Amino acid sequence: MPVVSVAADSLAYLLGRGAPRAPDRATLEAWGRAVGAVLPRPAVITLEGDLGAGKTTLVRAICGGLGVAALESVTSPTFSILQHYDAAEGAIVHADLYRLRSDVELEMLGWDEVVRDASVLLVEWPDRAVNTLPSDTIQLHLSHDPAARDRRVLRIHAPSVR
Repeated sequence: MPVVSVAADSLAYLLGRGAPRAPDRATLEAWGRAVGAVLPRPAVITLEGDLGAGKTTLVRAICGGLGVAALESVTSPTFSILQHYDAAEGAIVHADLYRLRSDVELEMLGWDEVVRDASVLLVEWPDRAVNTLPSDTIQLHLSHDPAARDRRVLRIHAPSVR
């Protein structure tokens, strides 16, 4: 069986039945590393959720699975908007679009080129760019679990992963 099929099957499992629904931080991080390890390239993942829900924590874990060596450099790019991380299979781009207020600001970033050229694009606050993302974008939504402060509720929408 080709490696790509194995990776796709593993990703499908991780995004489906293998996804934790109410993970604590350690479980969320382990799941993120597993997703990063099998993620085919190119890929776009969006992360939505309230402030403090764990979006950047999950990005750091996915980057760990993708082979980013300097994980301490994976921080929220709220002010820089874009950060680039080196990995063996290509550049990882982490975008935090929270501060953007218009399509003009998105265009000034060269957003179309970012989306086209990134090996993996991880986007926080994707609602600022909703009409510019590929149709096969994997969408992750994190929220605080009202029943347990140390847990998050994870919802996934992955239209092209079977």
